[in-house]
Formats: sequence, C-alpha cells, structure tokens
Amino acid sequence: MKHVLALGAGMVGRTIAQDLANDCAVTVADISVENLSKLPKSIRKLQLDVTDEVALKQAVKNVDLVVGAVPGFLGFQTARRVIEAGKNLVDISFFAENCFDLDDLAKRKRVTAVVDCGVAPGLGNIVLGYWNKRMTIQKFICYVGGLPTKREYPFEYKSPFSPVDVIEEYARPARLVENGKIVAKPALSEPEIVNYPDIGSLEAFNTDGLRSLLFTMRHIPEMKEKTLRYVGHSEKIKLLQAAGFFSEKEITVGGAAIKPRDFTSKILFEQWKLGDDDDEFTLLELVIEGKQNGKPKRLRYFLLDRTDHEAKQSSMSRTTGFTCAAVARLVLSGKYKRKGISPPEFVGENEACFNFVRRELEKRKVKLNQTEE
Repeated sequence: MKHVLALGAGMVGRTIAQDLANDCAVTVADISVENLSKLPKSIRKLQLDVTDEVALKQAVKNVDLVVGAVPGFLGFQTARRVIEAGKNLVDISFFAENCFDLDDLAKRKRVTAVVDCGVAPGLGNIVLGYWNKRMTIQKFICYVGGLPTKREYPFEYKSPFSPVDVIEEYARPARLVENGKIVAKPALSEPEIVNYPDIGSLEAFNTDGLRSLLFTMRHIPEMKEKTLRYVGHSEKIKLLQAAGFFSEKEITVGGAAIKPRDFTSKILFEQWKLGDDDDEFTLLELVIEGKQNGKPKRLRYFLLDRTDHEAKQSSMSRTTGFTCAAVARLVLSGKYKRKGISPPEFVGENEACFNFVRRELEKRKVKLNQTEE
C-alpha cells in the first residue's frame, strides 16, 4: 500500500486525506491540534510546523507522495523543501511565486510535482490542456466561485480558505491575455453580471487566476479568469482597499506596530469562516472557442456542486480535494510521471489522464457537464 503525507488539515486538506485513505496509508500533518482532531481516528495524525525544515524532512522521509495543502504564503517554500527531499508532490496551496522557478530543481531530483491542482486553477486547466492538443484555441474564459447559500450582511461571502489568501487574490493585479499579449488590470475590475439557473444573478470580476497558463498557453490570443460573487460584493472590497485596509505598510496603534492587512484578516476571519454545517456551493464555467479541422468549435463546461452534509464536506473541499486526489492517484500509480513542475494542463494533455480525472469526480458525484456549439 502506498503511503501519502498530507500537509495541512484544513477543510480541503481533510477531504483529500479522507478520500486517499480509501486505498492508501495516509498521514496528515498540521500545526493545529484542533484541525487534526477533526480527522477520523483511522488516519494517522502528526503535529508539525512545516517551517521547521528538519522536522519536515523527517516527516517526508518514508512516504511515496506528499500532498501540499498549506496556506499560500507557506506554499512555495514548503514545495521546495519537499522536492529537495526527492519526493513526488501534488499541491493545492496556490502560492504567489512562479511555480516554474522550481522546475530545474524538480528535474534534478527526478521528482514529479503537480501544482495548482484544485478546481480553478486545477480542473479548468486540465480541460484546457486536453483541448489544446485537439483543436486550435482562440479564446478561453473561466468563471469560478464558491459562495454561501445564505446571504449574510455585509459581505455575503464565506471562505473555506485562509482570509489572507482571499485578500491576496483581491489585492494582486489580474494578468489576462488580450490580442496575444499579457496585460495587467486591477483585481475586481471589469465587473459583469452573469445569470445561472438555480442560482440567479452573480457578478464576475477579474482576478489573477490564469497563473501557469500565462506561460504554457501563450499561443491562445484571448484568456481570462473571473471570480464569481454575489452582486455588490466587489464594491465593498474596493472600499476596504481604497481606505488602506489591505496595506502591508506598518502603522503604529497604541504603541504597537501592525500591518493593516493583518488586522483586516483577523477581523474577516470570523465573518468569512465557513462553518461545518453551512450550506454553500461551487460554480465553475469554462468557455473554449476556436477551430477543429478548420471548422468553428465552441465548448462550454459547467459544474455546480453543493455541500455534502452527510460526509461533512463543503463543495469547495469536494471540487478542489477530489481533483487533487485523482491526480495524486495518477502519480502514485505511475500513469502520470512527467518529471519537473507540472501545472494541471500538462496532466490534461494525456487523454487517459483526462478521462481518469473526470471518472473519479463522477464517482463522487461531482459532475462536469459539457455542451458543444
């Protein structure tokens, strides 16, 4: 039986661990005893600070694969240390650094490291990678968001991730591809209203979600990712941003030096905390346009997933976690073994891998529906 070490016992990390535990020996490591206590007794638990290089090296020593599910600000350094230890890695930490900065190291260590392996980035990349090998793509749009079913004032938002990571998404400029060129626009810019059956009206705005696609799919002349929220959310975030609440420049309050962003994250943590019993949903829409065999082709993929209360799994943990677990199985089985850094679009290029991921999701009732025009 293969042995997997999952770094991170947050909401998504726990879902990945529980899924892989069906056919692997799984150890979950986290600095938080509270997070670890939410795991089933059948899963081995390890209290670990991933910033402790010696302890991390010891933890990965005898495992076949590491799953990275730590907060984004810890992701790059953690991934580097796992790769240095010569261990294969499937990661969902969505760190801000360029993943390809680790490519040479991974190749020297003969490591397969799949990064950004969630829902978006992740599943959307896998779909795009598949079609990139089978048609000439001219346009790619990704709409994605996870939202609470109950809209609560003032933000009408709950997050399964760290508020620090969400604020980073709102603060970092959004890189898009227009007319074949990478352009940077403010996050939250170009809001538009989109309507979905059973959901209603949502707003979509620019965020920096293309990530590796900016480098691996540069030949596609039009690409963008837009985050979905309830209508009006972006204006509230813009107000906080304009007032300086996201600033990382220290200020002095009562004799203590603090960063406004740290203060804001602390306040928002409780407001945005997604409870184990909260109803929420994840929505993903992909639009791919281009030509196949000289004929116009337009593909639309649509996914709508909701909280699984029986399993106590949020839709975001399901859509992110099951994608990650499927790719982890591909690496563990040797069906995907490309050495170096692999963004998910590389996995999707292989038809067998693409179909395997879709089947794994369908088994867990995560349905990615395809229509063609």
